[in-house]
Amino acid sequence: MGSLFRSEEVCLAQLFLQSASAYSCISELGERGLLEFRDLNPKVSPFQRRFVGEVRRCEEMEKTFTFLQQELRAAGRVPGPCPESPRAPAAREALRVQEQSEQLAQELREVSRNHASLRGRLRDLRQCLHVLREGQRFTSQPAPLGTPPRPPALSEREPILDPSVHQHLERKISFVAGVIHPWRVTAFERLLWRACRGYLVASFVEMPEPMEDPATGESITWVIFLISYWGEQIGQKIRKISDCFHCQVYTYPESEASRTEAITRLHGQIQELSVTLEETEKYLAEVLDRVAQVLPTWRVQVQKMKAIYLVLNQCSFDVTKKCLIAEVWCPVRDLTQVQEALRQGSYQSGSSVECFVQRVPTSESPPTLIRTNKFTAGFQSIVDAYGVASYQEVNPAPYAIITFPFIFAIMFGDVGHGLLMFLFALWMVLYEDSPRLRQGTNEIWLMFFEGRYLILLMGAFSIYTGFIYNECFSKATAIFPSAWSVATMANHSSWSPAYLATHPSLTLDPNVTGVFQGPYPFGIDPIWSLATNHLNFLNSFKMKMSVVLGIVHMGFGVVLGVFNHVHFQQRHRLVLEFLPEMIFLLALFGYLVFLIFYKWIKFSAAESMVAPSILIHFIDMFLFTSNAENLPLYPGQVPVQMVLVVLALASVPVLLLGTPLYQWCRQGARRKPLATGEQEPLLEGQEAGNSVNATTEDVESGGHSPDAKHLDFAEIFMHQAIHTIEYCLGCVSNTASYLRLWALSLAHAQLSEVLWTMVMRNGFVGLSYVGGVVLVPVFAAFAVLTVAILLVMEGLSAFLHALRLHWVEFQNKFYVGAGYKLCPFAFAPDTWE
Repeated sequence: MGSLFRSEEVCLAQLFLQSASAYSCISELGERGLLEFRDLNPKVSPFQRRFVGEVRRCEEMEKTFTFLQQELRAAGRVPGPCPESPRAPAAREALRVQEQSEQLAQELREVSRNHASLRGRLRDLRQCLHVLREGQRFTSQPAPLGTPPRPPALSEREPILDPSVHQHLERKISFVAGVIHPWRVTAFERLLWRACRGYLVASFVEMPEPMEDPATGESITWVIFLISYWGEQIGQKIRKISDCFHCQVYTYPESEASRTEAITRLHGQIQELSVTLEETEKYLAEVLDRVAQVLPTWRVQVQKMKAIYLVLNQCSFDVTKKCLIAEVWCPVRDLTQVQEALRQGSYQSGSSVECFVQRVPTSESPPTLIRTNKFTAGFQSIVDAYGVASYQEVNPAPYAIITFPFIFAIMFGDVGHGLLMFLFALWMVLYEDSPRLRQGTNEIWLMFFEGRYLILLMGAFSIYTGFIYNECFSKATAIFPSAWSVATMANHSSWSPAYLATHPSLTLDPNVTGVFQGPYPFGIDPIWSLATNHLNFLNSFKMKMSVVLGIVHMGFGVVLGVFNHVHFQQRHRLVLEFLPEMIFLLALFGYLVFLIFYKWIKFSAAESMVAPSILIHFIDMFLFTSNAENLPLYPGQVPVQMVLVVLALASVPVLLLGTPLYQWCRQGARRKPLATGEQEPLLEGQEAGNSVNATTEDVESGGHSPDAKHLDFAEIFMHQAIHTIEYCLGCVSNTASYLRLWALSLAHAQLSEVLWTMVMRNGFVGLSYVGGVVLVPVFAAFAVLTVAILLVMEGLSAFLHALRLHWVEFQNKFYVGAGYKLCPFAFAPDTWE
């Protein structure tokens, strides 16, 4: 997993790659995913780089693969994932892949074209057959004598002409027959009538079977039309109108014998074409099977090859033009693996000269690398959402593993709700390897699944705080006997029946011997759930608990800053920043925590009536005064409070001016002319000042430390002034911000109680069979509302508030978050997990 408490040490290194083995070495590094490459040719156009031809060839192969994939999808086949990750192909193998893919694509184009042509021909033959059959019905059926003429209809089966008349007009009547889309029939018939002035007889009938529309691919029921007309000009109009409506017109023989012969000929052609089409479909299926078998592997290979050439385009040639030089960010602990990968790549390419890696000095801030696993990835994502950690500063993620679920649980504390959340997360954890859960398409579901371990801990901590609050779906549980004795109070007070009838609420006096037998073993006594003043009691308890936990949380954040000061060799900040910050925080708000605990310990139930108010004492502390009506908590309280306020105020100018004055004096003492030695560029076209030509002074001064960024005294002072104002005012506002723990905890408890009172309790109105039947829908409504409101909405609200407390109140005490992630060149997306 690596160092989770601080980002790993990352160095800038150079790779010296022989031209013959560069491809194999980059391929081996991509398989291991160890390095982030830097572009050494930022001013060179992508079309002018050395390996642009190879990249273009990969793109051409990708276009071929896209065509093959489209053909697979058109055939209803989904290409599966690559069964195993193949390595990037060598040059000869890449040529073989390109040649085979082009041959396969050309073969698939020809087969698909033949298949589409055969299907279109078969469709035309079938349509022509239906046209001849339906047209023969129109022209061959005799009509009964004396039948008056009727306008044509879509389902008309009567003959167009009387047989006796047809014999005289046989040479003058012509026919146009074909098929038309059903949506265009009405407009087609209307235009024919208007254009031809009635010099035609049109008949329409639906085709007996649906056929495919070549334009859309949908299966529709075409309409067959047969038009008889007189005159050649009318025939030309009819054909032009048919073309305008995209009608498929077929030759219609005028004699019945010719039509019968044409029908017989069409039957034979359809049978032959069906056999040919069946064989073509079999061959097409074989070609598609071959495509589906090799396409996933080819795609992965070409993608890796393209990625390798894109990395090679970022490299630069040395002055001798014999090797490539690449600059990379590399974790120091992985340098041996990088050298091994280069050695392996050189061996695979058959090169006699090995490639090697060499560290180079730099004044730039390296990227941040924090290795995670499936458990810590969710917590690290929360921290990175605020900002990626600066290089090697303290990482808040390991501490958030405990503090984040705990702060969430303070606002969400309920045994029942926490148990439901815990079981849901446990189900995701137990079945985390299931492809059905991992490959979901719902973005919200994937967000839940990625944070399954976070939800698991939030549920577990909510169960714990639920036992502290003694709440399970808003109801108290008597795990241990109550420490309050109602019987002792009744015997002492001698409550009569008349007294009980007139007093619905009874007071338990803890000062009476035997009424209060000591604190409850764990959590809050369940008798408080029956008390009328339980809300006042919980208000006081949770408010003080929120303040105490908030100040402890902020103090812990200030302490974590010590590790940053020590690591970056900034020990002056321990005295000039950490010490004033702790004095300011502890002298004011740490003293408030002391007053809370001191009052809890000193004053018993018998002395509770004369216990002074902490709030008034805290206000008087800032006013340098005392209140005669509010008794002191301990002797000498006023002088102690005055000293603490003076210390807090005195720490402010130290925090404001200490660091700027120290750095100003240090810079004045070190202000000497820098030695400028001759530097020879290692790379062709390398400019002075880049990382390759960094001076020794840059390395010895630790160029990536915060001290190297502030060179102007005004900038240093402004930065420190902003930090001082933010910290001093933030201590007040952040302490008040932690009161959201109290507010949301009470809101969650009250919503849970309202839901139980107004919904679930109505299911217990009767103890008969009817009551049992009513209980089922009532419980269903209670369960749905519990999940929707208390688990989802309240859970999301508590999560966002816990997120804010970590980002604003906790992390701003020590965390800068101004870094950037190390993005290694890797073929696998989850290299660092």
